[in-house]
Amino acid sequence: RTPLQLAPPSIGENYYMRLYCALAALLLTTAGPAGAQPFPSKPLTLIIPFPAGGPSDVFGRHLAQGMTARLGQQVVVENKSGAAGVTGVDFVAKAGSDAHVIGMMSASAGSIMQHLMPRMPYNPARDIAPVTLMVRVQEILVVNSKLGINDFKGFIDAAKAKPGKITCGSAGTGGITHLAIELLKHEAKIDILHVPYRGAAPATNDLVAGTIDSTLLDVTVSIAHIRSGALKPLAVSSDTRSPLFPDVPTMRELGLPKVNSDNWYALIAPGEAPLAARQKIYEAAIATLKSKEVIDAYAAVGGVAVGSTTEDLAKFLIAEGEKWGEVVKFANVKLE
Repeated sequence: RTPLQLAPPSIGENYYMRLYCALAALLLTTAGPAGAQPFPSKPLTLIIPFPAGGPSDVFGRHLAQGMTARLGQQVVVENKSGAAGVTGVDFVAKAGSDAHVIGMMSASAGSIMQHLMPRMPYNPARDIAPVTLMVRVQEILVVNSKLGINDFKGFIDAAKAKPGKITCGSAGTGGITHLAIELLKHEAKIDILHVPYRGAAPATNDLVAGTIDSTLLDVTVSIAHIRSGALKPLAVSSDTRSPLFPDVPTMRELGLPKVNSDNWYALIAPGEAPLAARQKIYEAAIATLKSKEVIDAYAAVGGVAVGSTTEDLAKFLIAEGEKWGEVVKFANVKLE
C-alpha cells in the first residue's frame, strides 16, 4: 500500500466518516490521464494562511526551501491570511486540479471553524486533499510571576477558591487557544474567566503587564518571557513535555489526560489534484520534514516536525474534528 492510500476506519457513520470515505475515493481514483505532462512543470505556490513573520510563516518557508531542492522547481511562498486560516485554505480549494498550488492548513481551519461558521466556503470532503501533518506546536499554561501561584495545583486551588475571578487570555474567540481553555475548565471542573484577544501577542503583552492572570497559548509566544522570569510556566497541554522546558509537567501527568491542545499545521493540495502529483509533493515534503535542518529550525520556534502518512493525517483530521466539535458544543462557543 502506498503512503497515499487509505483504509476505512471503524467509526460510526457521521460527517467525518463521509469525509474520510470521500478522501479515500479521491486518493484512489484521481491518478490523472495517461500521458499527462510530468509534474512539476512550473514553480509551485505554497499558501500560508497567516501573516508573514509568525511561527506558521517560519514553518512554511523552511518547508518551501527544502521542497524546492527536492522537486527541481521553485516553491514560492504566498501569505493569504483571514478568517482563522480559512481564507488561505479556500484559495487552495479553489485551485481545482492544479497541484502547483499547495497550502498549509491550521487546526482552526481544519478542525474547528466547521463547527462555528454558518457556512464554510469550501467542502472539505471534496475540495481539499490531505498530504501530510507537518508540525505540532505545544501549548503552555503560564501565569504572571507576580501572581504568587507557583505550580499547577496552586492555579487550580486559586480558581476553585475564587470562581470566575482568575482570568485567562486566548488568541481569539473560537480559536484553538480559546477551546483549550474551555477544555481545561471542563476537565478540571474550574471556573476561570476567558479573555479573548486578537492574536497571541497582545494577550501575552497584557499578561506580562499584569492586566490578566494567565494565558494558554502556543509555547512559541511565551519562550522569551519565561526565560526572563516575567512568566511562570505551570503545565504543557500535550502528551509529552516540551523540549524547550523539560521540567514543566504535562497536564496528562497532572491527572488531566484529555487536555491535549497541540496546535498543528498540515500540508494540503487541491481536492482534484492528480494522485501522481500529490505523491511527488508528499515525497518531497516528507524528505524535507525528516531532515535535521528542518527539525532543528522548527524546534527553535517551539515546533515539532512530524511528516505523517496521508492515511494518518486523514484519521487525525477526523479525531480532531470530533474532539473540538464536542468542546464547541458543551462550552456553547459562538463566534464574536
